[in-house]
Amino acid sequence: MYRVKDLFEQHGVRLELELVAGSSGLHRPILVPQANRPGISLSGYLKGYGNKRILIFGRIEFHYLKGLDAKTRKARLKALLSPQTPAVIVARKHKPPKELVDLCEEKGIPLLRAGLSTMNLLSKLTLLLSEEFAPSVDCHGTLVEVFGIGVLIQGESSVGKSEAALGLIERGHRLISDDIVRVKKKEANFLEGKGIALTRHLMEIRGIGIINVANLYGAVCVRESKSIDIIVRLEEWDDAKYYDRVGIEEKTEVILEIHVPFHVLPVKPGRDVVLLLETIALNHRLKLLGYHSAKEFQSKLLDTLSRGETDT
Repeated sequence: MYRVKDLFEQHGVRLELELVAGSSGLHRPILVPQANRPGISLSGYLKGYGNKRILIFGRIEFHYLKGLDAKTRKARLKALLSPQTPAVIVARKHKPPKELVDLCEEKGIPLLRAGLSTMNLLSKLTLLLSEEFAPSVDCHGTLVEVFGIGVLIQGESSVGKSEAALGLIERGHRLISDDIVRVKKKEANFLEGKGIALTRHLMEIRGIGIINVANLYGAVCVRESKSIDIIVRLEEWDDAKYYDRVGIEEKTEVILEIHVPFHVLPVKPGRDVVLLLETIALNHRLKLLGYHSAKEFQSKLLDTLSRGETDT
């Protein structure tokens, strides 16, 4: 559950927040990732008013309230502040009217002041809340950036995920997270992966132990987050299993209702897994540019067969 206290502690500096009143209500949950200005509700028209959103007061609202007598002002503000109201934020460091301060203190609703302009505060707060409320899931694997492509390497324990990622880092690619990847669904309908704070920039290599990639290879070899563009599952080579040799079929795996291109990469002695992962990433970039090698080969093959030609 995301609370006003979490917003204040995590983003208070960015939003230039300071607590004015209602400190007893910092534990209040933020139920919806939205904030709004009271608008016409200040006139007493409350039909359709969203009382579960964070309220933002700006210069226009205070000019309107200033024109009301004290009794009416208090009645209008009291009608706006419901038990579900998470918090009230005053923009531009305006001094809130005494009635608002008293009501927030009485109802235990945190009253905060921000240094940002009203519209700037509203847009930034909306983005932050959308980020915090985005659907997320933790995945087992190693996320690396290869030629600008986010590659999530998965597979059974000890198959060589971390070793493959280490080989990629040695070639100048970047690590996002090892072992646990926190995946979030972004509003633009893509997945973003990042590591958890405890293991950020760290890798576990069997026989060596925990290593800090940023310290060993430099800050240029790590990155905080990256979109997940493809998933590659490493598995032990099985002679009895058929592996795709052409690549016509486009496989995907679903994470948080989003289909992500998926590849199975069999591993056995003699195969350069690092080189193969680089090739998969480069081939994916070509597909994004509209060039599909396997489909082009199939088209040429069908054209050759239709003309009855054979290579000599």
